[in-house]
Amino acid sequence: MVSPDAVRTALGVCGNVISFFLFLSPVPTFIQIWKKKSVGQFSPVPYLATLMNCLVWTLYGLPMVHPNSMLVITINGIGIVIELVYIIIFLIYTHEKKKRLQVLGVVLAEVIFVALLTVLVLTTAHTYTLRSTIVGSVCLVFNIMMYASPLTVMKLVIKTKSVEYMPFTLSLASFANGVIWTSYASIHFDPFIVVPNGLGTLSAVLQLVLYAAFYKSTQRQIAERKAQIGLSEIVVNGGSLSNKATSGGDATTPVSQTTPPHKK
Repeated sequence: MVSPDAVRTALGVCGNVISFFLFLSPVPTFIQIWKKKSVGQFSPVPYLATLMNCLVWTLYGLPMVHPNSMLVITINGIGIVIELVYIIIFLIYTHEKKKRLQVLGVVLAEVIFVALLTVLVLTTAHTYTLRSTIVGSVCLVFNIMMYASPLTVMKLVIKTKSVEYMPFTLSLASFANGVIWTSYASIHFDPFIVVPNGLGTLSAVLQLVLYAAFYKSTQRQIAERKAQIGLSEIVVNGGSLSNKATSGGDATTPVSQTTPPHKK
């Protein structure tokens, strides 16, 4: 018979793998930034929020705070590195000095906050239970805020009846991630992991329901948009051909290739 600890470890490993790919999901965005050499209208807020989330969860998983949570440390430690890479790329291609200073200021504030929290917890709380409660409560707040962020996207989906900007694979991965981490934390019940990931699972379920409800209308909107683009191209090309015909030019031969008049 498989022991609960073995199942918990297996779930934690699976959770690490899925979370890793979720951390990598913004890579196409940063490839686009790198190619354009500009951040354009992209916001650094999601990456700053994720960095903060990873910092506090890494603190939570430390042996002197919450023992037997190494798998929490590994994935959030990797998340810290990935988010820092995103933020560095953002800083490199941010042309506004004010925005660059704001991002650096937020990163510094996050590091100072976590450092102060670490010192406070380790010096004033003398039991694992108390340390876990303090840091876990902080983690709970930041994790709920992070899982609440898709609400704006879901609102947009309902308003536009389109799931074009809510990728199915990301919603499905978020659902799997929530289920696995909720199961992981339920074996040795940890409310600070169960609650936010349970809410994350519910959020992902709602996203999948919306995807099923508005998939057909999304395909119809995309088809109509492509048809309009094709029609506008026909109109523009037809207009240019008509102009060439009325000006005496050959519709199939560029004007620059016509024979120039002979000089007398």
